[in-house]
Amino acid sequence: MLDCTPKEMKPRLSGGLINPAKTCQPIGAMYAALGIHRCLPHSHGSQGCCSYHRMHLTRHFRDPVMATTSSFTEGSSVFGGGANLKTAIKNIFQVYSPDVIAIHTTCLSETIGDDIPSLIQSAEIPEGKLVIHTNTPSYQGSHITGFSNMTKSMVKYLAQASTTVKKDQVNIIPGFVNPGDMREIKRLLKAMNIESILFPDTSGVVDSPMTGEFNMYPAGGTTIEQLKDTGNSKLTIALGRFASSDAAELLSSKCKVPALALKTPIGIKASDAFLMALRGSFAQEVPAEIEEERGQLVDIMTDTHFHFHGKRVAIFGDPDIVTGLTEFVLSLGMAPVHILTGTPGGAIGSAVGSFEEDINGMLLEANLTANVKAGGDLFTLHQWIKNQPVDLLIGTTYGKYIARAEDIPFVRAGFPVLDRSVHSYMPLVGYRGAMRLIEMISGALLDRADRDAADEDFELVM
Repeated sequence: MLDCTPKEMKPRLSGGLINPAKTCQPIGAMYAALGIHRCLPHSHGSQGCCSYHRMHLTRHFRDPVMATTSSFTEGSSVFGGGANLKTAIKNIFQVYSPDVIAIHTTCLSETIGDDIPSLIQSAEIPEGKLVIHTNTPSYQGSHITGFSNMTKSMVKYLAQASTTVKKDQVNIIPGFVNPGDMREIKRLLKAMNIESILFPDTSGVVDSPMTGEFNMYPAGGTTIEQLKDTGNSKLTIALGRFASSDAAELLSSKCKVPALALKTPIGIKASDAFLMALRGSFAQEVPAEIEEERGQLVDIMTDTHFHFHGKRVAIFGDPDIVTGLTEFVLSLGMAPVHILTGTPGGAIGSAVGSFEEDINGMLLEANLTANVKAGGDLFTLHQWIKNQPVDLLIGTTYGKYIARAEDIPFVRAGFPVLDRSVHSYMPLVGYRGAMRLIEMISGALLDRADRDAADEDFELVM
């Protein structure tokens, strides 16, 4: 049986985690690189690292994830991986012919101290091809940190300010979300008749259709030309401040594109804020079809309020997703009791506040208190739930063990979701995403209520 002694009373090895609520930086960097058209992510480290990262992404998206590796051996661990990387770059361009290779490091290459920029400069790169890189030591941060670092590298290597007058277009950095969310963001922008560059963009890459033929580079992804043109945009909106704001700030300093950091548009408040920011910056009215969707959402929230009022919730996952989910469940009348992210500190750059500050600010407005922790683990979350039970758990696949042990209704959201299909095609953002979340939450709570009612009927019969 799990020991439910309060965390502050239990000894814990310094910096140690038990069942972390995150994974390592290279997975986030690999996912971000997949959002560039005709890009091949490259893992500078051992073959096992790359295999694990590809497998994890493939299991979540149910779509093949292509990536290459420097295939470190014992010799590389001693003498460095420079020769491996230069050979890999030459072979990749000859065999797979990508337009760009996006290199990310692993903990082994980071510990050795390979000078990646110098190695790239001395490598054989065909004319018209590109190589970018980012440093992603696995022993720091999380996959959100890796996503942020690779997105920053897109700006560092590719963004250019080639016009004196900024174009009437917006850059959108969507954060670590599913391709279904990216498609929904683009649909909203199209409905408002606003020109946009979404980067990275994994829609059409990890949700590509079955055609009967293998396609190494699907049709989706942000093109190199678009990434270069981000320096000419009128505005950059970072959706999900913890994964996206660093790239937006770098673009601001490099190309003088104003940056605006917003929450991931999960729920009605964050979606309103996103659309109002677009409306105010581009003088475009919100179209009737989007207003109708919002009205439908408000109607649904009103109709189902009695399902949610006062229900106690535990939420865990990536900081941007957890922040959006917390704001939304508060608007449904629920009471978040335990809120946790595995990303250390919750904040990536100095331009953003901490995860704990954001969550506690929302709770203060709602006159509530909760257990809130950044850099936490699922052992801590389970202890909290043991001591203060909840009516619902929201998080990634790994929460199912807590839900099963404590007999709690469970809604899967975020990354990774490994034991369900189709979720990556369906949005959680925008008004449509909020409707889907209500259906998922309501279904989980009502299934539990139906089961309890059936148990009571059985007892009466007996």
